[in-house]
Amino acid sequence: MNDPVELHGPTFAPASGAAPKQLVILCHGVGSDGQDLIGLAPYFAKVLPDAQFVSPNAPYAFDMAPVGYQWFSLDNPTPESRLAGTQAAAPILNAFIDSQMQAYGLTDTDVALIGFSQGSMMALHVGVRRQRPLAAIVAYSGALIGPELVANEVKSQPPILMMHGSTDDVVPPDALYEGVAVLQAAGLNVKGEIVPNLGHGLNDQSILAGMAFLAESFGVPLPEPTPLEQPPVDP
Repeated sequence: MNDPVELHGPTFAPASGAAPKQLVILCHGVGSDGQDLIGLAPYFAKVLPDAQFVSPNAPYAFDMAPVGYQWFSLDNPTPESRLAGTQAAAPILNAFIDSQMQAYGLTDTDVALIGFSQGSMMALHVGVRRQRPLAAIVAYSGALIGPELVANEVKSQPPILMMHGSTDDVVPPDALYEGVAVLQAAGLNVKGEIVPNLGHGLNDQSILAGMAFLAESFGVPLPEPTPLEQPPVDP
């Protein structure tokens, strides 16, 4: 029997210096690694100063380049292959969530998932199938894998924010509309937002929206002035 895959990656401790009250797990996209998304932590820490951030490398080496990691292979781009890959990686991500909660003495309601692209696919798939609801899921530039299965497989209903660039040429923006519709039909509280003139990536608008969404989901007051209301900087 193969040994279970354990995830590892960079972390960012609570900016407050206190023991973690929240845990934010960042799931990167295909061909990248945990260093890519841990760079978001200092921004989200502005509204979640007591949060521990962890950004694991995906479990498998990227099979289309000599560097990077993947949650599942894109060698076969069919929906059936993506679903099988997502289902195979789901227990690995679930085990990581459980181990991190145990390590920091937290529970599901203290945990949020942030995903980008393939990481969003994983976050959405795993997050709604956990027995107890997470605090929130933020899915950037992703898609809902196996939408036909969601209605029968949803076990919990965390609040979800899906965001997508209007000019994304990697994962079509239509994926947001489909994902929101399917999840809402399954009874979940989902917000969807298309960001104008944004490709396959993040910008200030998407990051600020994610910050506000997590603060709301965790019930943490936004600081005054909030990061969404900072005065403009003179050129």
